[in-house]
Amino acid sequence: MSTPTIDAAVHPEGDIGEAANIVIDGMMNGAVAANAVAAPTFAELGVDPRIVAALASIGIERTFAIQELTLPIALPGHDLIGQARTGMGKTLGFGVPLLHRLAAESAESTPGQAALPVGRAPRALIMVPTRELCLQVTRDLTAAAKNLRLAVAAVYGGRAYEPQIAALEAGVDVIVGTPGRLLDLATQGRLVLGKIGVLVLDEADEMLDLGFLPDIERVLGLVPSRRQTMLFSATMPGPIIKLARTFMVQPTHIRAELPADSIIHRTTTQFVYRAHALDKVEMLARILQARGRGLTMVFTRTKRTAAKVAEELAARGFAAAAVHGDLGQGARERSLRAFRHGKVDVLVATDVAARGIDVDGVTHVVNFQCPEDEKTYIHRIGRTGRAGNSGVAVSFVDWDDIPRWQLINSALDIDFADPVETYSSSPHLRTDLDIPSDAGGTLPEARRTRAGLDAEKVEDIGETGHRHGSRGSHDSQGGRARGAGRSGARRPRGGKGGSATEPAAAAPRTSHAPEAAASAPEKAPTDRREVAGSSRRRPRRRTRGGAAADAS
Repeated sequence: MSTPTIDAAVHPEGDIGEAANIVIDGMMNGAVAANAVAAPTFAELGVDPRIVAALASIGIERTFAIQELTLPIALPGHDLIGQARTGMGKTLGFGVPLLHRLAAESAESTPGQAALPVGRAPRALIMVPTRELCLQVTRDLTAAAKNLRLAVAAVYGGRAYEPQIAALEAGVDVIVGTPGRLLDLATQGRLVLGKIGVLVLDEADEMLDLGFLPDIERVLGLVPSRRQTMLFSATMPGPIIKLARTFMVQPTHIRAELPADSIIHRTTTQFVYRAHALDKVEMLARILQARGRGLTMVFTRTKRTAAKVAEELAARGFAAAAVHGDLGQGARERSLRAFRHGKVDVLVATDVAARGIDVDGVTHVVNFQCPEDEKTYIHRIGRTGRAGNSGVAVSFVDWDDIPRWQLINSALDIDFADPVETYSSSPHLRTDLDIPSDAGGTLPEARRTRAGLDAEKVEDIGETGHRHGSRGSHDSQGGRARGAGRSGARRPRGGKGGSATEPAAAAPRTSHAPEAAASAPEKAPTDRREVAGSSRRRPRRRTRGGAAADAS
């Protein structure tokens, strides 16, 4: 790794103005061995020994570029903007300084081995765009903090409120959450943000794309103005620059690699083929039989296509699972666990659902459908070739998508302006990707060694909108759990003498709502016929002409 340089140049992607007085560029050499020799260790950078020991226990000792550059600035408590593509170690880039600071504060306030107070308000807040990234960041920070007296909690939508509220009431030090659920809990008074001393915005550009900017600004208005703020983003669009100028104090802008590196992906070999829509699954089936293929991610633009491709691959003998927005949170987490544990080796995902998925051993990425733009393309192929490892990225471009692809190709300045027309029987497809000559459209029985998605149990996560064991529970690839609505309330339905509506696992609107509901007596019906009429339909009889008539 080359020595980082400090200059007074303005960041080329946008003028941050007076808020940013330093821009630091660091360049990775792309070789794992060279990185292991040149990069400093976390201990050499002055990180708390307990954090160093926790990282060493999971095989992490030396820093990557973004970590080497951020730690000297973040550890003293300065604001910073970290810019690096996906897979470069940004989570520990902000997580290690955050934990280091909280550990030092805990040692001062409660010396020795005294337990931290129950019900304590969180002191650090990390906002992320998706549920999957929320879980990933929580896992990483929990592993790094295992030797510390610090509690890390995840707060995100799709799960019941009660377990998250219980965790907050027990006391938590670090909150990782999505903007919507954070704002809900803060508005209800369940989440107290008045003690936040460290604020992190991770994947800020993705949160902007998903429309979270108003929620982010509302949350920022609830935290103290005196705090350390760290913002991490792969790109720096105008609204993110404005956000940094408004809510940060003279941040140092860190770019962990040359601007072109995030585009070139020097460790990823790229192939682009002009493919017919009806032949794509056949091509994909052959690519999945390439020599040396490990875990593979397949990206689609639509939820329906993701579900269909996963089903077709499973029918052809491949261990495949899907992750998309029409699945309930339990089904999505089940697919991700099966992928991480190797029970399935093909994950078909939409762009939003796949953001934040960080799995070791992904050797191939296939763009089953053309990305929307160059940024989406970079994020997709960034799932492989991570942290210096090599990878393969294959893109299918339909005839109708050629204009869109040419815009992407021009923006990234890569050499695929006119993709070669390719079919599942094309010889160059086998040559390019080292596919055996006998590979066909189905996986041979002898190679079907994965346990498959059915081997992964469905976790009862108390999804919003239905109860465990109810008819609405859903553990397959088919779609969202019935009743898992946005508001968390069941639809009104009559029958069997029950009430018209039934409360779901949604959050109480006020802190006194449960008590109020418990103390309020039910209104008893005054007429038995009123109950009968609301709970069952009147019997009907057939007339001589075949028409139905009400029974008298």
